[in-house]
Amino acid sequence: MSVTLSKLSLRNAKRQAKDYLIYFVTVVMAAALLYSFNGLVFSQEIDALSRGMAMLPMMIVLASIVVVCVFGWLVAYATRFMLLRRGRELGTYLLIGLESKQVVRLFFLENLAVGGCALAMGVGLGGLLYQAFRAMVLAMFGLPYRFAFGFSLPAVGLTAAYFALIYLYALRRSRKYIRRANIRDLLYFDRQNEGTVIRTGKGRQALFALSILLGIAGTVLLMMPDLTLAVIGAGCVIAALFGSFLSFASGVPAFFDKRPARKYKGQNLLVFRSLTAKLATMGVLMATISMIFTATLISEGTGLVFRGLFLGRAAEDSCFDLYISIDGEQMGLESCLDYVREHIPTERSLLYSIYRSENAQLLEYLDLEDDAFHYDYAQDPVLRYSDYAALRAIAGYPPVELALGQYLLHTQPHVAGRLRDRRDPIALGGKTLAPGGIHTEPLMQSFGVSNGTWYALVVPDEAAEGLAVHHWAYAAKTAQPVPEQDFYDLTVLADQVGFEWQVATKAHAEAEAASQTALCVFPLYYLALSLTMTAATILTIQQLSESDRYRKQFALLQKLGMDRREMAKALRTQFAIYYAMPAIPPVLIGVPFIVHLAQLPEPGVMVGANAPFAILCSALAVFFLIYTVYIALAYISLKRNVLPEAV
Repeated sequence: MSVTLSKLSLRNAKRQAKDYLIYFVTVVMAAALLYSFNGLVFSQEIDALSRGMAMLPMMIVLASIVVVCVFGWLVAYATRFMLLRRGRELGTYLLIGLESKQVVRLFFLENLAVGGCALAMGVGLGGLLYQAFRAMVLAMFGLPYRFAFGFSLPAVGLTAAYFALIYLYALRRSRKYIRRANIRDLLYFDRQNEGTVIRTGKGRQALFALSILLGIAGTVLLMMPDLTLAVIGAGCVIAALFGSFLSFASGVPAFFDKRPARKYKGQNLLVFRSLTAKLATMGVLMATISMIFTATLISEGTGLVFRGLFLGRAAEDSCFDLYISIDGEQMGLESCLDYVREHIPTERSLLYSIYRSENAQLLEYLDLEDDAFHYDYAQDPVLRYSDYAALRAIAGYPPVELALGQYLLHTQPHVAGRLRDRRDPIALGGKTLAPGGIHTEPLMQSFGVSNGTWYALVVPDEAAEGLAVHHWAYAAKTAQPVPEQDFYDLTVLADQVGFEWQVATKAHAEAEAASQTALCVFPLYYLALSLTMTAATILTIQQLSESDRYRKQFALLQKLGMDRREMAKALRTQFAIYYAMPAIPPVLIGVPFIVHLAQLPEPGVMVGANAPFAILCSALAVFFLIYTVYIALAYISLKRNVLPEAV
């Protein structure tokens, strides 16, 4: 008998993988994701890139715990769904004399076979996926990628442990049900479904209106800086999603019953009859999936915001191979400069000063106190033209000319737009200077002891004579990237001699941005991808499970005279409604949240490809790209299986 059960389990496992191919592929992808990220956890090469990467394993493990819970829910849901669909089959086994423990063993073995195959295939695919992630990390640190085949036994062990937890949890629930169920329960299990929650029209309307209000209030609260209010907002959003779907789904049949003219218009009757049974009894499931999609979109948008923030800050801080500035007199820099002469070979360097102008003509015009996080100048910051020309050469920028009797402005992009409207001359050092060009390359303009916070006047050398010195600074082009240890040694020295100081190296700024991006963006996208795959798979399982019913329905319609083109149109309409419903609320909630989040960093950081609108478009594109793949696969599969062949 055990041999027979094993053969039967293997046959059922093959049939399960074929009938629920999208589910099987998703489980394979789940194993691949888990293994590839576990590979990053145990990679000594990744850990050695930077001190900041030491936190990456912990961040990935924390994200993996959430991902395991998400995939555990997927497997548990799919297992129970397949149990529901196969209730008659399992009940028949009991009817012909098998014991319940044998049926449990049969169900356990076939799911174990499916999970084992998915794990084996996922580990193989995960090895390639790990190489892709490894290449991305190395590219962020500016290092070349070389393919090196590797097999991480600890990563395989951890992935297998995750899978064991996922499947044992799912099968334990099914085992309990099968052991307790009688033959009648199993034979009629497939007729059970989620009941209609709201039955009265007034109740539906009141709940739907309340849900809309909760959704608006929750979205606003989510954007509040206070954590307590944000948590309350998240609760309101969840309540709004469940309330709106329960009331809306329950109201679909009532809406068409009261409007028979619309019901019988075009293919509405066919679409209505196909969707009513699902939409009217899937309120909780649709709300859950919509909640997952909301979390997915927010995770993707947040990841892109963090990436833009880190890259934007690094761009300003990495314009010089080495930069040091300390408030006070020039002597405050001497200990740092002695260290540079002894330890860091330089090709070109400049010791210079940032001056205070005699007034605050531009500062008053810009009124930066209203929108600045900090602004440490009481007058306009000034650079001598000779120093500015040398700084541009050290940074690798093309030279610029300063015409006689003019001044230049070097600003961050967000300030340049405001200063282009002001073309008035300025009075400085007894001279009147006309406005010249405006330049916006990164030039260390993010801090008080920098080359002018956000902007600086570039004036002829003689116009700067007699101006008070705000602070001294040093910039250098080094023979090779500054080692990380030298950067930390210089920060210790600067801290000892200056009340306010700044030490920046191109190597450290880029490594810090890469580390922060890996720590924040990788786990967020790891989570977002897992959530999208899980929710889309459950939707697709629900849709493809109706293949037999659709096939019979379309065969009957063909006999009644409906052509294949009209049937395909009705199927497309049904698909559009079914897959759009859980995706619309996340867009309405996620769009304002992502735009608001992208506007929070200090001005001048989120620009170009990292501007709020660009981030929003990228987040939506990633979300709908993955979602569309699932929709297309489901549609192609269902269309091929249910539509009759063209005559």
